[in-house]
Amino acid sequence: MNEKIVNIHDIEICTESFGNPEHPAVLLIMGAMCSMVYWDEEFCQRLADTGRYVIRYDNRDVGRSTVYEPGSSHYTVADMAEDAVGVLDAYGIDRAHLVGLSLGGMIAQVIARNHPQRVLTLTLIASSIYGSDDNHRDLPPMDERILAYHAKGATLDWSDKEAVADYLVSGSALLCGSKHVFEEERAYNQVTQEIQRARNLLSMFNHALLKGDDSYEGLLKEIQVPALVIHGTEDTILPVEHGRALAEEIPHASLLLLEGTGHEVHSDDWEQIIGAIATHTTNV
Repeated sequence: MNEKIVNIHDIEICTESFGNPEHPAVLLIMGAMCSMVYWDEEFCQRLADTGRYVIRYDNRDVGRSTVYEPGSSHYTVADMAEDAVGVLDAYGIDRAHLVGLSLGGMIAQVIARNHPQRVLTLTLIASSIYGSDDNHRDLPPMDERILAYHAKGATLDWSDKEAVADYLVSGSALLCGSKHVFEEERAYNQVTQEIQRARNLLSMFNHALLKGDDSYEGLLKEIQVPALVIHGTEDTILPVEHGRALAEEIPHASLLLLEGTGHEVHSDDWEQIIGAIATHTTNV
């Protein structure tokens, strides 16, 4: 692995790479309020071992990338998509396979729509249609237990790192599907890294201020690159109907359902997910 800060239009983005730069590039795009550490190092290395050059990075407002005052809104999802393209530029990569989780999947969709010449394939994990009108499509909302739990964050002492770690780990447990045992030790490791690396941990909540863009409604049908949608059947953030709708929206997309999996990349599913990505990104 090799971490470096790249400057993209005066925005600092922290990146890290795995594998041989001569191999086809895979850009991992993480979801809202999470830094790149949630793409586990072992996951990245195992994906690199399939003959891929893997890059993960911190989005704005998380990790070691540029952060803004908590409670402020300075950018859009489209801006975050330009950050991702800037990462490719910084690494001298003309075209890459994009793998996005949740919000990261929506960022990947915007890149494929706005910069199709930069994208080889899309893999969209636990994501949904960017710019969609969920009411019009009758897509189910986030589980109310998630909203109720995170409402407690307003009363948390964020200077107490131990309490913050417990809070974040318990929140992660709500995302675990019934097929799996919640990986508490792994979650604490991720959260500890998150707390230690963050320029300003509370800035992550700025991602909650991001809004959809109705101008993208219907435009995903223009995406022509091969797309793979991977979705857990017990996703509590974006229920599985979102994955099915996404696979229907993008032409010729394939759908891989993970039975009993939640809003997560659980290590029990790594072999299947990495195998699916490797197959999807071969000979493209």
